Amino acid sequence: MNKISIITINYNERDGLKKTIQSVVSQTLAEFEYIVIDGNSSDGSKKVIEEYKDKIDHAVSEPDSGIYNAMNKGIRAAKGDYVLFMNSGDCFYKLDTLEKAAQLIDGGHGIYYGDLIYYNEKKKRYEDWIFPNKLTLGFFIENSLPHQGSFIKRSLFDSISMYNENLKIASDWEFFIIAICIEKVSYKHIGLVISEYDFTGISSDPKNYNLVNSEKHLTFDKHFSMIIEDYKLIKVLESKRFRNIIYIKQFGIAWKLLKGFSNVLLLFLPGQDHSYRGYRN
Repeated sequence: MNKISIITINYNERDGLKKTIQSVVSQTLAEFEYIVIDGNSSDGSKKVIEEYKDKIDHAVSEPDSGIYNAMNKGIRAAKGDYVLFMNSGDCFYKLDTLEKAAQLIDGGHGIYYGDLIYYNEKKKRYEDWIFPNKLTLGFFIENSLPHQGSFIKRSLFDSISMYNENLKIASDWEFFIIAICIEKVSYKHIGLVISEYDFTGISSDPKNYNLVNSEKHLTFDKHFSMIIEDYKLIKVLESKRFRNIIYIKQFGIAWKLLKGFSNVLLLFLPGQDHSYRGYRN
């Protein structure tokens, strides 16, 4: 069985850190490595680490330059074949989750990923967040694999790269899209709920959406410049409005009405080639 390294990074999130450590050390899997990287917290996090020091294989508390600097420290310290990030606030779905995942990780793929569970505030209930079996560039345009649900072969960080510390939020997304879409790293969806997703994280904060999008654009400009226009088209094709149009096309009368309305509307718009006006069958 491949050894797994669990890495937790933390900065001034004492309660979340304690929650995560308790979840990790309570797992039924007998053998795994546990690493905690703290950014020299001043909120009592160091005391939490000290409290659980006999359960932690490697721990440091020192200043860092950000999330990905801390994650890279954890990677460098890891001795396991695969690493999984369970950062402060993350927790495993069940006590035997890691044991079940370890049985499914046979070493034949570079990345194994599972699913998440999250609390739907609108519906006031927990729901599964299921990821696809096939990963494409189109998937990564709007999504990413979850760091708290992905087991990444440690050697990939040597052969591809460590996390890009110039990015503040989207570096793990950049790693996945390069590994899978450019380097063609093999992957497998193990179909197991790994952890509970916490929407209070930095990448889920609406205030950071503009930064996330700008960092993603940097990645596309650097690695996918030849298909940037296709990328824009994919975003249109994946939009809700376009999917609505495809749905309407199934109904003859509604489709004719939509085509007729579009032809009328185009008469009032400049610069459109008349031979391309309207939707075609």
